[in-house]
Amino acid sequence: MRHNFIKAVALAALLFSFSAKGVAQVYEAGLIDKTVAVVGGDAILLSQIEDEVKMMRANGYPIEADVRCQILEQMLKSKIFLTQARLDSLVVTEAQVAEQVEMQYARTISVLGGEKEVEEYFGKPTYQVKADWSKALEEQLLIQDEQRQVVSKVPKMTPSDIRKLCDETPEEDLPIVPVQYKLRQIVVYPNKEEAVTAVKAKLLDLRERIIAGEKFSTLARLYSQDGTAANGGDLPMSPKSLYWPQFSDAAMALKEGQVSQIVETPDGYHLIQMIEKKGDMFHARHIIIRPEYTQIDRTNAFSRLDSLKNLVTVENLPFEMVALRFSEDFKTRTNGGMVADESTGSSRIDKDRLQPQDYSVLKDMQPGDVSEPFESIDSEKNTVYKIIKIEEVIPAHTATFETDFDVLMDFSSGRNAEKAIEDFLNEKKKTTNITIDRLWGGCSFVDENWIR
Repeated sequence: MRHNFIKAVALAALLFSFSAKGVAQVYEAGLIDKTVAVVGGDAILLSQIEDEVKMMRANGYPIEADVRCQILEQMLKSKIFLTQARLDSLVVTEAQVAEQVEMQYARTISVLGGEKEVEEYFGKPTYQVKADWSKALEEQLLIQDEQRQVVSKVPKMTPSDIRKLCDETPEEDLPIVPVQYKLRQIVVYPNKEEAVTAVKAKLLDLRERIIAGEKFSTLARLYSQDGTAANGGDLPMSPKSLYWPQFSDAAMALKEGQVSQIVETPDGYHLIQMIEKKGDMFHARHIIIRPEYTQIDRTNAFSRLDSLKNLVTVENLPFEMVALRFSEDFKTRTNGGMVADESTGSSRIDKDRLQPQDYSVLKDMQPGDVSEPFESIDSEKNTVYKIIKIEEVIPAHTATFETDFDVLMDFSSGRNAEKAIEDFLNEKKKTTNITIDRLWGGCSFVDENWIR
């Protein structure tokens, strides 16, 4: 007994000399788990911090020296919101939690490579990994709901508020708007019918081979055209909401082992084999093939676009008139070919939101220039051929009330939301019992008021 007591004293002395990282190393060696902090009635365990570190590693984030202190501070904030969420009687359903667990599991499998790899990485069976995540994700949903309640109480900004913001904020503190473009386009689609017919013929042949006894996974490795091909087209157990409705509806209609007919989605054309269904979730395999176009398609499209460009540059017809008459892109042709940012509806498009193929062509153009024909993709990843005209190039600039009202509105709303969250935390810290293990006292927290 005396021997055990001496060992315990020696271990305690050793731990007291460690930094947060040192304690974590002892934990990773399998020797201890311990309470790092208590917020209200909720404990934060070292194992929870280490699970977060593992998730960061799995997702490719760099693990810096003070990362555990950063995680602890974020957990302290989260626990304050969680305490208030319980006081406000907020609830989340089991279905909401289960959906979040399966989505996180699907993402983790896609990063680590499979169920076996996940179990080896976390050192636990799958059911235990999901059980650990379940409680954490339930709390996360409650925290998010409480944060939304806090932010919802922030008064809405008015135009006069935005004007006052511009007048009172130093120019260097206002947001910078990147280079923007206003452009028109004339679009020609390739002969999709022939390409789709070829894809469907290929998939029908593959389906017949599967029905005749060939392994779905083997054919997926050989012919499928996405990242799942290396794993035999495997799609891990996931909520059906994770997929296009056309895909999930076709999959859920299958019995286990059954192979679907051809299914079309915006990503391409699929065959699906059902492996297992659980409620609104399923585990399946798929083969995806996309239409491919020939050099003849490209040559024909370019020839037509050359003729349309001549109508503008030689015969001096307005670009917008030619676009309205001949462009095959219904989203832009009714507006004379004017391209809009799909997320904002603005005709001013940030450089980083342009298709890479488009930017590589227009980056050296001047306002009024019309490009040569080139190949690109549309918002649904379909191959298209087009010519573009630059209407205006707006240089990077500090946002102004006259030209960037939406940018300033987002900036102001975000800043007010951050302040509301900060004020809430500062107020609750005064009335919440917060205890942090002294071994973590050396952490350089952003807010120094955690340790009182």
